Amino acid sequence: MTKAVITVIAAVLLAAGCGTAPPPPAPDPPTSPTPTRATPTSGCAAPRQLQPGRHTLESGGLRRQFLLALPRGRGPHPVVLNLHGLGSNAAEQAAYSRLPELGTRRGYIVVTPQAAAGRIGWTLPHTGQPDDTAFLTALLDRLESGLCVDTRREFAAGMSYGAGLAAALVCAMNGRLAGVAAVAGLTITRPCARPAPTTILAFHGTADRIVPYDGGHPFRDATGDLRKLAGLVVLPPVPATADGWARALGCTGPATTRPAPQVRLRGWKSCPRGITLRLYTVQGGGHTWPGPIEVPRLGATARDLDATRIILDAFDHTPPR
Repeated sequence: MTKAVITVIAAVLLAAGCGTAPPPPAPDPPTSPTPTRATPTSGCAAPRQLQPGRHTLESGGLRRQFLLALPRGRGPHPVVLNLHGLGSNAAEQAAYSRLPELGTRRGYIVVTPQAAAGRIGWTLPHTGQPDDTAFLTALLDRLESGLCVDTRREFAAGMSYGAGLAAALVCAMNGRLAGVAAVAGLTITRPCARPAPTTILAFHGTADRIVPYDGGHPFRDATGDLRKLAGLVVLPPVPATADGWARALGCTGPATTRPAPQVRLRGWKSCPRGITLRLYTVQGGGHTWPGPIEVPRLGATARDLDATRIILDAFDHTPPR
């Protein structure tokens, strides 16, 4: 097993609350988020704005890469950070999530960053180096200075380990994000104390063999050293984690509906400041992104549920910061 894999799995241990010492608690943002800078940003008047394609950004002494997809029009535009999973990359995430394609049609700037060179996954907040929270913060700052951005509407969505990072950014970015979406990875990080009101969407399959829906050890089909390391991790059940976010955010009135035959939606009727909290449970679904693209090795995909469109719909209706 490579050192990068061991480092990432060790970060999972810390994020899951396992191991000999828990990570330092995330700093609590104020209950009422600090007012954001007025839009338009300085990037609206930048003489040479960023162009679509692959870019690099130096952060923490490392040159980091990201893919940028831009909408039409002058803006200001909302932004979505699109975070890949463990062992994946920016190009795969861009294609699998379809966020660059569908998001730009809705008027979103979609940025799909790449984990640091030599690593197969992100570093979760307070679990080591490189500091990916600082990198993503610097990335948003770079977009604001080089594009016409609506700073009140910045979001993150992720798959698997990227989903865990997206959820962790709710508090790690001190209330900067208006909403996050976690696909097949909500339980990788725990709900934080006193988060700023933030829309949270989660999607998870009951037959997920990598991040199990009912909790327990991840990587159920792993072998060798990875299986030994995974055996040290105990993840909580997905519904319990969603309930934890409801308590932290102050959402009440849970209710369950069925938007599709194999899908159970648990939502909360009352959340502060008009935010949304929803958990989409896919019966028999694997470690997959619901929608038209199937990856058979990761399990069954809910074809009648388009997570990308649902995420964008929710972000569209999320109150600005």
